[in-house]
This record gives sequence, structure tokens and C-alpha cells, in this order.
Amino acid sequence: MPRSVNSVASRKRRKKILKAARGYFGARSKVYTVAKNAVDKAMGYAFRDRRNKKRAFRRLWIARINAGARQEGTTYSKLIHGLSQSGSTLNRKVLADLAMNHPEAFKAVVNSVKK
Repeated sequence: MPRSVNSVASRKRRKKILKAARGYFGARSKVYTVAKNAVDKAMGYAFRDRRNKKRAFRRLWIARINAGARQEGTTYSKLIHGLSQSGSTLNRKVLADLAMNHPEAFKAVVNSVKK
């Protein structure tokens, strides 16, 4: 009996990897084995950094809130503590946006907490 190889599935698998490696430099986009390693590495970085992005944005929001709070004469920790005591549902993303783009609204939030 002749040897049977599923060349359709093999070709599809290789094409999928090479399509994902489009735009990579040199052999990384041309040679299957090199492209496979590059795509695996890239997918690992993408998975990791989808989680790291959330951390990075939270750090950015905290820095912006702290800067805005200090302009109003308080600190980040006192502001967040006051907001949690008052039962406010404003999250850090919204607070950072207020601090950056709507300083008068942010000032009102800070003053409501200061009292």
C-alpha cells in the first residue's frame, strides 16, 4: 500500500505560519522553520503584553491622578481613600481623564472629598 500523506493539511499549516510572518525581516518571512520560530515568539510576546498593557495604563492613570490631586493640595492616596469612604464609583480611568481634560470637574471631585 502506498504511503499516504495529507499534503493539503500540511500546506495549509505552512501557509498559515508564513502569512502570519508577513512583514518580518529576511528569512523570518520566507523560510518556514525560521518563520515558525519567529511567529511563536511573537505570539508569546503578544499574549504577555496584552496583560502588561493593563498594568501600564493603570500606572499612567495613577500618575495623572496624583499630579492633578497635588495641584489641588492633596495626594493620590488621600483622594482615593476619600473617594472610597464616600462610596464614589469613579474609577481611575475616569479620574485620570477628568484630571487631564476637565480640570474644573476634577477640582469639584477633589473638593467633595476634602470636606
